[in-house]
Amino acid sequence: MDKQAHRKDEHVFIAEKFYRPQAQTKLDQVKLLATNLPELALADVDLTATFLDQKIAAPFFINAMTGGSEQTGKINARLAKVAAKTQIPMAVGSQSIALKLPSLGSTFEVVRQNNPAGFILANLGAHHDLTNAKRAVKMINANALELHVNLAQELVMPEGDQSFYWLANLKEINSHLDVPLLVKEVGAGMTPRSLMLLKEAGIKYVDLGGAGGTDFVAIENERRENKELGYFNELSLTTAESLLAAQTFQADFSFTATGGIRTALDIIKCLVLGADNVGLAGHFLHVLLRQGDDALVTEITNLKDQLKRLMVMLGCRTISDLKTVPYLLSPELINFKEQVTSLKF
Repeated sequence: MDKQAHRKDEHVFIAEKFYRPQAQTKLDQVKLLATNLPELALADVDLTATFLDQKIAAPFFINAMTGGSEQTGKINARLAKVAAKTQIPMAVGSQSIALKLPSLGSTFEVVRQNNPAGFILANLGAHHDLTNAKRAVKMINANALELHVNLAQELVMPEGDQSFYWLANLKEINSHLDVPLLVKEVGAGMTPRSLMLLKEAGIKYVDLGGAGGTDFVAIENERRENKELGYFNELSLTTAESLLAAQTFQADFSFTATGGIRTALDIIKCLVLGADNVGLAGHFLHVLLRQGDDALVTEITNLKDQLKRLMVMLGCRTISDLKTVPYLLSPELINFKEQVTSLKF
């Protein structure tokens, strides 16, 4: 087996090994203030959300996970069938291995084959050029492309990259790609300084990718012989911190929130804090591997129902109404927000 393909299998195994039902996102330090008189019926609630300027039926999707080996190809096929049944978007994992080894393209192509009418996102690292970006999109007839920035992961990865000149490339791809581009952090949180640079590059869609869920620093450190670089994740921003830090840029981007999302309440809190949509990966993978495909369909269906019930409690008829929900922050998050807002870049 190719070393990169083997790494794909390792990522899934270690991610599941490290999965925790209670993620460390700091979303538990956000308190939403409900209403006692919503003047709403459950049937009034509309879950329609915006994702990459497209309307989607619910404000969450299956975020990038896997592909690139025989085993992960099977997981992709299963996820694609679930996405089709539940009518939510789905992103594939990094396709760079399939550009290198075309024989592994089938482990990604299977997603479109099992979800022919669905909203599917292609995925590559930020170092790939426009030609490769177009190849990745064409491979699965994707509706959009995720380009992931994963600096901490690469620096901890035993065989990781050591050169990180990404901005000009992101700008060129964003200007010439035929489908929308989503720039995605993979679990370290997108900092205000980074958002400023992305704004200057003309990027419009950003996945904040906060810490608290799948920890790629921990995963790559587990693969290291001496396991000495786990402390790199101390530089990360949690999902809650990422959202608060991004509020200054609310008019400049459409934000996706990801990182340790487990429940409908997590999704709601992300939307209240400024996200337009939410991606789930580790939780959905855990349900799929431990309980099976039908259980994941049920989980997604239940999330939709719970979102509607929570929105009634908050007096919100639409997803955009959630932006007006009042909330309280813990002293820790208040302190963080005050300090990060005062920073100059």
